[in-house]
Amino acid sequence: MNLGSDGSLLIEGWRFIAHSYAVVNQFQLLELVRQPGLQVFHRDLPFYNPNWQSTLGLFDTASESTLKRIPAPPLNLIAPTYRIGFPYTLPTRGERVWVFGTAEGRMVPRIYMTGNQPFIQAYRNSQATIITPSQWSRSGFLHEGADAERVVVVPHGIDPKIHKPANSYKRQKLRKDLGWQGFIFLHIGAMTSNKGIDLLLKAFAAVATVNPEARLVLKGSDALYASQQYLANIMQTLTVQERQLVTPRLTYYGATLTFKQCAELYQAADVYVSPYRAEGFNLPVLEAMACGLPVICTQGGATDDFTHPDATLYVTSTLSQTMQPDQTPTWFLAPDLEHLVVQMNKVMTCPDFVTQAQTRGPAHAANYTWHRVVARLRSVLGLAPAAGGQ
Repeated sequence: MNLGSDGSLLIEGWRFIAHSYAVVNQFQLLELVRQPGLQVFHRDLPFYNPNWQSTLGLFDTASESTLKRIPAPPLNLIAPTYRIGFPYTLPTRGERVWVFGTAEGRMVPRIYMTGNQPFIQAYRNSQATIITPSQWSRSGFLHEGADAERVVVVPHGIDPKIHKPANSYKRQKLRKDLGWQGFIFLHIGAMTSNKGIDLLLKAFAAVATVNPEARLVLKGSDALYASQQYLANIMQTLTVQERQLVTPRLTYYGATLTFKQCAELYQAADVYVSPYRAEGFNLPVLEAMACGLPVICTQGGATDDFTHPDATLYVTSTLSQTMQPDQTPTWFLAPDLEHLVVQMNKVMTCPDFVTQAQTRGPAHAANYTWHRVVARLRSVLGLAPAAGGQ
């Protein structure tokens, strides 16, 4: 596939909201619009939830201005199109469209599809190529019947100007400003069941019994999801003793933060922990590594693609299956709770590993800058490499 005759490329997606799809879309846009010989247009898709509101100020002023200046497509534009929104809309045959999607549970439910139709039905009536961010997610589309050559992995990335380690002085100042003391375990996400927050809370309670200086910081997304309520519901599943250990050591943030502010949480914490059950990619793990944090995460899932053992302690898991209400099977990982506790205790008592992760993590994450990711995206879209190389 080649560009349109005028060098145009149409991106359809979300902007100016903290949803992960919008985050990916906007960082990719910022790279694409800088590249010569490419005229990028953007069509804003309706938010999945009509109650979601646009949020300005997530980027620095210059980047946000760049995003605002991307023009809408002219009428009757004929150009290759990359669509990154939800639910997934696969075009009819004849259109040059690439569609971003994730299959966290190694399947694509009807509710993921426009019109609530079966994925394979829409797929067979289309020539679209699916772009997905991990091998785990790709396997879900293949399981649904997609052709291997039409499901391509393009990972997510980090901005090294934002996601980078802080020096000792800045780190101590951040901790002081945040009011953090003790050893900080950090997790960022929607607090939904696939994130494994129930396992994290139970494991943290066990850790706190032998390491009373341990602290847990959770960053939710109250503007998009009922994160705080999800967390409150999970807290009620703990025993009374577990809640007594967790509650005084738990800090929760639900407000929307800028990308810089979110990076400062990584920079100020001691370890990032993600005992997830199912993820399409798990971008916070990569961002944490780039900021010099050692990572504890589930083994066997999407993060296997981009983590490194020099900066990661893996939690063993088993592949399990459950049935959706419509009797559709969903696959997920079941992290071993006892091993999660072992790894959380281990990171508190292995300063050599922490020091190693502070250098090896950012070095490895440098392979996943948005600049490099967009070079991969250009290749998938059939675009020539940007002038000057990638």
